[in-house]
Amino acid sequence: MALLVVIGAVIVAGRMARRMRGFGGGTTGGLAVLGQLPVGPRERAVLIRVGQQQLLLGVAPGQVRTLHVFDDPASATPAPTAGADVQPPAGGALDRPTFRSILMKSLGK
Repeated sequence: MALLVVIGAVIVAGRMARRMRGFGGGTTGGLAVLGQLPVGPRERAVLIRVGQQQLLLGVAPGQVRTLHVFDDPASATPAPTAGADVQPPAGGALDRPTFRSILMKSLGK
């Protein structure tokens, strides 16, 4: 019985901590994550907006590096919803179909 009480308390504390994370005193008022893309098993590229400026960051265990600062933040697309088909910006070498669109085409859908 005591073990069930302890497990229940841990679950409740975890849920409360997850909910309270958003109430950190407004420190993230001008910061928003617009999107992220895994580039390795533990590395990813993250697009963030800080005020009116957008930054592309490289995130790896123990380090975060600025990869690019965008001059024209208005040209970036809004953050995709979960399960959305993320496409690179049009033009240049990045103008190619996404994995999802190739898969759907090969399945005949």
